[in-house]
Amino acid sequence: MPKAKGKSRRHKYSYNLNRKRLYRSARRRAAPRIACSHIRHAWDPRKSVAQNLAEMGLAEDPNKAVPIPKKLLGMEVESDGQQPRKKLVRKPYVVNEMEMEASLPEKKSNTLSRDLIDYVRYMIQNHGENYKEMARDEKNYYQDTPKQIKRKINVYKNFYPEEYKNFIASLKPEKMEVQ
Repeated sequence: MPKAKGKSRRHKYSYNLNRKRLYRSARRRAAPRIACSHIRHAWDPRKSVAQNLAEMGLAEDPNKAVPIPKKLLGMEVESDGQQPRKKLVRKPYVVNEMEMEASLPEKKSNTLSRDLIDYVRYMIQNHGENYKEMARDEKNYYQDTPKQIKRKINVYKNFYPEEYKNFIASLKPEKMEVQ
């Protein structure tokens, strides 16, 4: 079977093409990536970063916004009598919304997978506190060592303490009936 014509031909490298300039110009045109939605909605692309942040009442440079007093540095400087000018904040709602969002209580997002919970419950139900026996169990698909299983059970205890207590309490009557 014959080969395709273009595949066997050697590609020539273009020495005259400035790849750095192409990359730099594409990067320069990209808009700034803003993570906070409040800032994103109030952002004006025709203004500079400093102008946008000043309008919102935010600081561009934290060192200028909250300067270190000269007395703390060990030097005493006489003031020239001028007080710093107050900046005009045209979009105060941005800072207010951000403060309100920050004051909300944090959601507890750390949870365990349903598979891990089922695995731990199965092991405790069938083997109790015998971790060596758990390691030899056929449902130990990932071949966890006794220490690894113990660690998983401790994680389950820490994440769901009430559920773990209820589960252990429900197991005790079953063991009494067996004996």
